Amino acid sequence: MCATHTSLSGSTFGEVLLSLRMAAGLSQAGLALTSGMSVRALRELERGRASAPQERSTELLADALRLAGDARESFLVLAKEGRRRSIGIAKGAELRRLPAVSGLVGRQPELLRLSREAEAGGVVVIAGPPGVGKTSLAVAAADELVSSFPDGCLAVDLRGVDDRPLSSAAALEAMLTSLDVSPGRMPATVEERSSLFRKVLRDRRVLVVLDNASNEGQVRPLLAMSEGCLTIVTCRRVLAGLESARWMVLDTLAEDGALELFASVAGEQVVREEPQAARELVALCGNLPLAVRMVGNRLAAWRNERPVAALAGALRDERGRLDSLSMGNEDLRTAFSMSYQVLSPRARLVFRRLAVVPGVHFDDDLAAVATGVPVAEVGLVLDELVEMSLLTITTESVRFQFHDLIRIFARERRLEEEPQDVRDQLRDAFATHVLDLASAAGRLFFPDVREVPRDCPFRSYEEAAEWLDREASNWSAVQREAAALGRHRQVLDFAVSIHRYAIGREQKHRWDEVFELGLQAARALGDRRGEAEMLSPLGSAQDRCADNQELALTTLREAVAVAEEIGHRRIVMSANSSIGLALSRLGRFAEALEHTTFAYKRSGEFGFFQQRVWVSLALGTCLLAAGRFAEALALFASTLDQTKQNGDQTNPETLHRVTALLLTLMGDCLSALGRWSEAADSYHGARTTIGALQMSYRTEAELALNEGVARRRTGEAEQARACLMFALGKLDALGNREQREIAEAELELLPH
Repeated sequence: MCATHTSLSGSTFGEVLLSLRMAAGLSQAGLALTSGMSVRALRELERGRASAPQERSTELLADALRLAGDARESFLVLAKEGRRRSIGIAKGAELRRLPAVSGLVGRQPELLRLSREAEAGGVVVIAGPPGVGKTSLAVAAADELVSSFPDGCLAVDLRGVDDRPLSSAAALEAMLTSLDVSPGRMPATVEERSSLFRKVLRDRRVLVVLDNASNEGQVRPLLAMSEGCLTIVTCRRVLAGLESARWMVLDTLAEDGALELFASVAGEQVVREEPQAARELVALCGNLPLAVRMVGNRLAAWRNERPVAALAGALRDERGRLDSLSMGNEDLRTAFSMSYQVLSPRARLVFRRLAVVPGVHFDDDLAAVATGVPVAEVGLVLDELVEMSLLTITTESVRFQFHDLIRIFARERRLEEEPQDVRDQLRDAFATHVLDLASAAGRLFFPDVREVPRDCPFRSYEEAAEWLDREASNWSAVQREAAALGRHRQVLDFAVSIHRYAIGREQKHRWDEVFELGLQAARALGDRRGEAEMLSPLGSAQDRCADNQELALTTLREAVAVAEEIGHRRIVMSANSSIGLALSRLGRFAEALEHTTFAYKRSGEFGFFQQRVWVSLALGTCLLAAGRFAEALALFASTLDQTKQNGDQTNPETLHRVTALLLTLMGDCLSALGRWSEAADSYHGARTTIGALQMSYRTEAELALNEGVARRRTGEAEQARACLMFALGKLDALGNREQREIAEAELELLPH
């Protein structure tokens, strides 16, 4: 009897499957054999315990049942509807259906991993920036995995980037209501609701999607801890504090994935005909899925009448980007203008003036300076802009940011509606404010500054460091703008003020660009001392930041020449020390030791923390790299003793940073000498000292890995395991694959 005559109307997928199987004369075992599905999975489907299989499994079933034509299409559609029906069914107002995903492209590895994670259950965090497709991936995964969770799917928008994220209590109430917990049984506290939630799910297989999370505290009570459940959390932050979670840090698409997405929207032929232009176009979009879809839609509308290169050329010029991404009913400028026009007059003024902020994001204080509106008033206006979706709030703190295209629109409004003199005045005020604050913060890290001055705008070293990190995109952009405007003294003074802060933070910023601008400013001013003061840190930055040792050597030798010409002995010494480090990284150890020894012998005439300790670190590092471990260890140990003796000559930040670095390097020497117990203690001391400091030389996770390796060598299995597990969790969150593999290998060597 032909199975294709079975009616699909008004039936569940399980009912139709049973009918088709019987019509085909197949047992469950027979259908399992021909389709590749398990008998258990078929039984769950036919009994209605599972709504529908995954897409690929549905196709295999259709093949096994010999479905063709309309019957096959109806069968596939019924399965898809079944998967959709099981997603996000809710009674509570805070639960919702997950949005449909149209053509998720370039995320096959992530979907495969999530499929594997479903077998293990637990918690998976999908983290990444806005527009990268975290929610789309979670939705697609829920669609694929629905048959693995026959008791359904709960989906909650936690509103993590809203002004007021959804509370844990409200989210739990919504989910418990959906799980048929009556209002009379609803507990009062978050703890009680969380306990009941986990109790209800104890014997169920449920997929929970917590979308747009804010922080660990919000998410932790909402986790379904049952063995048969999987919780998928999406968040801009990594949420590294979630115990036992596995992380998937979602980046922008790989180039091939972005091209595939672009081709799926614009057409395969477009990419085949102009492969280089297509690659440039997706690169101009930053491989961000949202932006790639927009340009793909525009090209699709052109119907191949205009080349990809034309759109790429248009996107290169920011002034024409909105034109390139606006067409017909999808005119972005018109849409933005409609939102702009309904704003209050004060909000329109603030909106357009905020375009002067060059960085990624800003706070109320910077907004007040940029707009000339008092900070107490500007906060209310920012709220209005957020409400109209013309600004968004970042997740980590109350900071505001434009979408790139809305920022362009704001710049257009600023040029058209603000008088030239007002634009110039506000631009200059903003630049002066930012560079003055950054300079004041940077000067705190000079080693001879022992405490925060009373007139300093920052109350502590921690506050100053946090501000510099937080506002890096602003002060770096403002310095570039000041350089372009010919404000050479302002540019040079800032670069001189910030250069000590750069030590130990080489990988955090493009210091080579900062000091190159300072050098150009010094030369424009004819300031030879300023030139020498910029050449030395520039060379170090070219070595450590740009990883260009040959260029660094050229710059540093020029620093020595200029410093000798003007009699600047400190820079002669420090530049020689930096030359030694660059030579050491090139494997030229004899020359490296010659330069660092020269510097070391001359460092005694300067203060200990001003130069002696840094030159000692450089010499010891070169000895260590040259394999002279005992000599390096002796020098580091002696320097550590002197650091303790002279601790009152500097500020706590410099003292802790130097101490942590010395202990780390001593650990390296002791490890190389096979003195594992001492090495472990030294690494542990560095971990304890480093605290909240952010060092580019070695992170806390890397130190924990070093300590774990040393503890294993001494037979301290439990201590080693604790260190390695800590390191693994942190390294996993940071995406350090090579070091994760080392940690995993070390754990395997421990007794089970």
